[in-house]
Amino acid sequence: MVEAIKSFKEFQELINGEEPVIIDFYTDWCGPCRMVSPLFERLSRQFTAVKFRKVNAEEQEQVSQEVGIRAFPTFVVFQNGNKVNEVVGADPHRLEAVVQNTSSLVA
Repeated sequence: MVEAIKSFKEFQELINGEEPVIIDFYTDWCGPCRMVSPLFERLSRQFTAVKFRKVNAEEQEQVSQEVGIRAFPTFVVFQNGNKVNEVVGADPHRLEAVVQNTSSLVA
């Protein structure tokens, strides 16, 4: 199961690490978020070298504002404090491609 980020401090620690992390920014009321969530969970089990996390944008507003989230769902890849990639919207093919690309960043 993909773990939720519970604080801004936890977010900062995760994104500044050497390991890439893919973060799913969602809201509870977002239909497309619920549609793509099972795929994100499946990918997290398939690509175990990559960290997968999720952020409820309404509960963690500071994190969402820091990243500049404007639409849901948005998937953002971070490594070494930098935004490496992003998928805006529930696009399963694009999400899978970004996850595969991110797994190649793992040394």
